Amino acid sequence: MSSPAIEMRGITKSFPGVKALKSVSFSAFSGEVHALAGENGAGKSTLMKILSGLYRPDGGAVIVGGTERHFTHPLAAIRAGIAVIYQEFSLLPERTVAQNIFLGREPTRFGLIDHRAMNDEARRVLALFGSAHRIEPDTVVADLDVASQQLVEIAKAVSLDARVIVMDEPTAALNEAECEVLFGLVDTLRKRGVAIVYITHRMREITRLADRVTVLKDGETAASFDHVPEPDAIVRAMVGRDLGDFYAEPARLEEIGDVVLSVRNAGNDRLKSVSFDLRAGEIVGFAGLQGAGRVALAQAIFGFTPFTEGEVTLAGTPARFTSPREAIRAGVGLLPGDRKAEALVLMQSVSDNGMLTARALSGLSAKADATPFVSAEEMETLLRNVDVRAGSFSQDIKALSGGNQQKAIVARWLALAPRLLIFIEPTRGIDVNAKAGIYHLMRDLARKGAAIMMVSSDLPEVLGASDRILVMRSGELVAAFPRGVSEADIMLAATGEEAVAA
Repeated sequence: MSSPAIEMRGITKSFPGVKALKSVSFSAFSGEVHALAGENGAGKSTLMKILSGLYRPDGGAVIVGGTERHFTHPLAAIRAGIAVIYQEFSLLPERTVAQNIFLGREPTRFGLIDHRAMNDEARRVLALFGSAHRIEPDTVVADLDVASQQLVEIAKAVSLDARVIVMDEPTAALNEAECEVLFGLVDTLRKRGVAIVYITHRMREITRLADRVTVLKDGETAASFDHVPEPDAIVRAMVGRDLGDFYAEPARLEEIGDVVLSVRNAGNDRLKSVSFDLRAGEIVGFAGLQGAGRVALAQAIFGFTPFTEGEVTLAGTPARFTSPREAIRAGVGLLPGDRKAEALVLMQSVSDNGMLTARALSGLSAKADATPFVSAEEMETLLRNVDVRAGSFSQDIKALSGGNQQKAIVARWLALAPRLLIFIEPTRGIDVNAKAGIYHLMRDLARKGAAIMMVSSDLPEVLGASDRILVMRSGELVAAFPRGVSEADIMLAATGEEAVAA
């Protein structure tokens, strides 16, 4: 390595009342993956927004290819060979994949957009993902699943032939198989001499991909490693404690209670004869590849896409719900995988978001036993009990971190005293320290008698937080494992490479 592809020297940046960055230095060489880690609020996004031209630094220098640059607009950074893949998608849903990839720089012929050339070039870029995840250029983005949309975002950056690509939590919406596709693409780009800045909270991705690691904390460089250290060293630099403290102690035998949910030979057009029990006091993790049926199962239990056959009981009472309202009234709560799109009203306050479900149920029912209205004072007590950290519970919930937003949704369900709580991707887009808070909160709920169903694409999370693990494939439950099983055994069951009795 001679000189870095990009170098940031002594970068400082302040906002009103906040010193976001304090003399931070960072570099990335051609053909390397430099991982940038840190909690939410550590300064990672601010540093990358300066690199991409969204922000201008108060002090320090940005050097690209040996020349100091002063970007005043993101287009200037793009022209300098810097592409950023943000965690929040910037796709136009009603346009095609090819139109999104080449938005604003469409190929033309005789003054008109050359759609054939655009589709051909998009197909060439998409081919980098291999045949395992085939995306057609003329597909409308709204018709793609979240994982495919993430790959389109990556394809946009690759199509720029950028010398530096910043990837911000690129696997947040991907399952294990899709992550491997992404990792292969990162390896391909590295071999082509692209410098990659890889922002992630997942230790396994850092150890799998990174050549170097820099950790930010409170706007400063907490640690910089010229190699990839053990995950504990990275975590200690981020939050000041060991990785082993993140997962709560598993349930003890005496803490496991009676069966709360019993499912027998239940199915619909996406599920085939599923049978299992969930007990009070335990966390059961559901693993499998995307499309295996985990989310479909959660939605069927919750009455969103009801079961059409089989038997389901909740605390001994028939419970084949035909709507989410029926499930909620019976004591079932669900935290969806995309909290912003499916669970939050971002322009309303933290307190109002917490009261949404109880208000809706009490307001839509004239029955004397309708769910009582939850007062603002009662909701604030619940928000404090689950450790939602906000300047004020009257502020818009969009201003909270992902972890605090997730805990606010938990508080919403606690107002209804649920017997069963279903968590779908409970820590997606949440930093390492906030993840620990969610895991301990789930365990506290279980110890108070709730049954917890956890659907997660993050295998280390499933292994660390679950008391039992059930694996699904093609709409069926194919394996059941106790705590302590290996990742390999779960993946063998999930992919069908080896038969495992459930």
